[in-house]
Amino acid sequence: MTEIADLSAVALAAEIAARRISPVEAVDAALQRIEERAELNAFVTVSAERARIEAQAAEAAVRRGDDVGPLHGVPFSVKDLVNTAGVRTTQGSKIFEQFVPPDDAVAVARARAAGGIMIGKTTTPEFGHKPEATSPVSGRTLHPTHPDRTPGASSSGSAVAVAAGMGPLSIGSDGGGSIRIPAACCGIVGLKATLGMIPHLQLPDLFGANSYVGPMARDVADTALFFEAMAGFHRMDPYGQAVLPPETRISQLRGLRVGWLPHGGAQVDPEVAAATRAAVEAMAAEGAEVEEIDLNFKGLEESFLTVLRAGLSARVGPYLAQYGNALDSTLLVRINEGARLDANQLSAASYERTRFFRLLQQALDRFDVIVSPVLTAPAIPIALDTAGEVEVAGNRGTIRGAWYPCTYPLNLTGHPAISMPCGHSAEGLPIGLQIMAGWYADRMILDVAGLVEALLRG
Repeated sequence: MTEIADLSAVALAAEIAARRISPVEAVDAALQRIEERAELNAFVTVSAERARIEAQAAEAAVRRGDDVGPLHGVPFSVKDLVNTAGVRTTQGSKIFEQFVPPDDAVAVARARAAGGIMIGKTTTPEFGHKPEATSPVSGRTLHPTHPDRTPGASSSGSAVAVAAGMGPLSIGSDGGGSIRIPAACCGIVGLKATLGMIPHLQLPDLFGANSYVGPMARDVADTALFFEAMAGFHRMDPYGQAVLPPETRISQLRGLRVGWLPHGGAQVDPEVAAATRAAVEAMAAEGAEVEEIDLNFKGLEESFLTVLRAGLSARVGPYLAQYGNALDSTLLVRINEGARLDANQLSAASYERTRFFRLLQQALDRFDVIVSPVLTAPAIPIALDTAGEVEVAGNRGTIRGAWYPCTYPLNLTGHPAISMPCGHSAEGLPIGLQIMAGWYADRMILDVAGLVEALLRG
């Protein structure tokens, strides 16, 4: 069971199709690992009985010789912000603690249609509002290898589950880096796709969307497999209407035009700087055309916070009278901050969003991809007050501006970006590399990430 739990999704799907491992064994292995690593608190709901029933049906299909999907019998989990039919979706909040959606989110439905078996819901901070792995519903989620460090957020449980072998795949969501930050902290891969590539129809504002659902896995091949299962336009998504030409695909790094963004406007820990620069230098050694660039990603922080606070205030504010005492204290602060904003401030944030989109597009006229650190430092101490200031490389600042300045701007611009491991600190903490590109270049990013992954593994 231990060996099965540690298999990649690609390998597991192949073993199931060849009848060397059964879907029942695959699901049991994941469920056993959840029990063995219960101290990590990665799941808020485990759907063991339902998963085993689906696994038995999947095993019968294999025995009959039925045509099966690419994820047939492969266990996956879903972040508790994403709707799952018949399985509660609490959003980390007492408001929805017993809410059971009638329908699957599009990404979940597509993963299941591809043969995947959902084993449960992973933990998230309340409404995904903060970069800390705690919520009123689930309590604290721990880092898989360093319990004194944060696993990142808000797809906390998803990253921990994947890293610890509780199923090879998880559906996360990303509203400001919430897939990429925990992926970098836990040493796995996470993709924030182009806006509209993986439909996310739960959002109350589909036109001003800055939250995405996407795949999280232990390697790039699994991430690509899961992406293909979930990707595809949807008529109910305003950004998912276009029929696009085939994407440019990459089979080698030679000739790839790479913009190297070493900091994004913030101080970077020396170990992170060295590991990410080494990855870029390895790309250059393979023939990539690398040029260092300077873009002030950090400068978009106030505009991002305006959008975040206003959205939380409008969405959760109506529940304050009934549930105010049950909400996370930091969420209450954000709601009250949002309530004090006016229409001019929100419009100004939208204008700044547009300005930065144009700036990034201009940079991408010169480069195929832009590469940066995901985080300016490895996973920060778990006890740190994320509402206060953090210190990175001797500099103090807000957690967004100082620790993850290169993630949240891409939520506002819609560009795809992947987080992948590129080394470890002296303490053994994972370090993440971010690769971003133009709209709809998701598969090219996956190609590049796969080449870099192979290069770094030697």
